Amino acid sequence: MKILSDTTGAMPDVATQTAPRFGAPLDWVGMDGIDAPVRFDAGDGVPQVAAAKIGAFVNLVRPDVRGIHMSRLYLMVDEYLGTRGLDTGTLDAMLQAFLDSHEGLADSARVDIRFQHLVRRRALRSDNSGWRAYPVTIEATRDARGFHLGLTTEVTYSSTCPASAALARQLIQERFATDFAVDSPLDRAAVLAWLGSEQGIVATPHAQRSVARLQVRYAAGATPNLIGLLDAVEGALGTPVQTAVKREDEQAFALANGGNLMFCEDAARRIQRVLDGDADLAGFRVRLEHQESLHAHDAVAFTSA
Repeated sequence: MKILSDTTGAMPDVATQTAPRFGAPLDWVGMDGIDAPVRFDAGDGVPQVAAAKIGAFVNLVRPDVRGIHMSRLYLMVDEYLGTRGLDTGTLDAMLQAFLDSHEGLADSARVDIRFQHLVRRRALRSDNSGWRAYPVTIEATRDARGFHLGLTTEVTYSSTCPASAALARQLIQERFATDFAVDSPLDRAAVLAWLGSEQGIVATPHAQRSVARLQVRYAAGATPNLIGLLDAVEGALGTPVQTAVKREDEQAFALANGGNLMFCEDAARRIQRVLDGDADLAGFRVRLEHQESLHAHDAVAFTSA
């Protein structure tokens, strides 16, 4: 049997040892969809482990070099995220390691981390509670201007149309005028019974599930507080979707909807006011989508700073 000689010491590195056919710098090169665990403290002091998808990138500034060292990025993602908590210190150190491993090839590094974070939410009136899963994307970059951090998440809520509510009230008034003659004395018990009947509440306003997609950029030195951000936005909207619901909770939710009638423009301005007042934020972009129950299309608003 012929024994092949050991050639591992001379294995070719085509990415760095051969020139590109068409030379040009590239904005970002790397890998996306890397599986890794993350340990993330959302602001409650209790780190939660989640399965994440990671994108790891550097730019390629040299037009004469064919490629980067992708395996180095993979191994550093595993080293940093597999052993440390997901915080600004870890992210900045990992990005610097990306650059150190590509000295002379890159001067900017980026990582995108996508996962779901579970938050326990209490019911509105009963003693029950349940879990809400919020999608989270953390994007961090390091370049000549320093370290930059952003976070994207979503808040799902109910929106009741103010115009529909006004039209429903008008129909209820008209039915009342029909059922109770002008020259007849009103009987309180009869009116109460009428208000509790389907005949009395002849129309209801339309409401729909709605989604606010939040993209925030943090000021230098700020620590992300996901739960604080979610609480502030959900509090401003007043009608976040619920988890465990008994009849008393559903009734309280109906009351909250009646007290928070809003077009998508109203919801956008509520969120804008909250985010404008957050000193930890350097900027934001919000997309609101009211998934109409009246129309086959959606009502959408954007706001940013």
